[in-house]
Amino acid sequence: MISRVENITEEQLEKIRVLVGEAFVTNELFHNWGSAKERREDVMKYMALYVDYVYQAGELYANEDLSGFIGLEDSGNAKKLPQIRMLFRMLTAIRFSRLKSLVHFAGQISKSNEKYAKNRHIDALMVCVDKKHQGKGVANELIEYAKNMSVELGIPLLFDTDMKEYAEMYQHFGCELYNTVTADNGVTRYSLCYK
Repeated sequence: MISRVENITEEQLEKIRVLVGEAFVTNELFHNWGSAKERREDVMKYMALYVDYVYQAGELYANEDLSGFIGLEDSGNAKKLPQIRMLFRMLTAIRFSRLKSLVHFAGQISKSNEKYAKNRHIDALMVCVDKKHQGKGVANELIEYAKNMSVELGIPLLFDTDMKEYAEMYQHFGCELYNTVTADNGVTRYSLCYK
């Protein structure tokens, strides 16, 4: 069963930060930050701040044993203060040159999902499954939860990923790949929708 993550200890939150950070070290989003080894420290910091934002905004969901997580943001009810806090903390925690390259990349791909993002929708902010639990249906459970939320609210569910294999996984789960955009660093953004 999937439910909102609330009232957890700092120790539990730190475990989530590490799990999510480890999952994103090899993500193409951070392609410009060097090899996985070179970027590991900054990716771990970045994703820890991102997890804090998603949790503080009340948009972090997990299965019962906290081995799988999904961030789900209703664009009509997006919380701005946690996002502002995250951005400020990133400016003080991560090298400016790395943030600058990420912003440059993000600017090139920012309109990849505008077909659906113009109207109210649910953004899948992240999907992450503990490596020890992959291949056991956890991702399916998380995505089915998100799809049900989309149906209940009557708004589309959007996934954006920079990893081809994740785009293929979302398609397997019934999402439509409706756009791809490749930035000048060679990284492709895949935009998918469930409606």
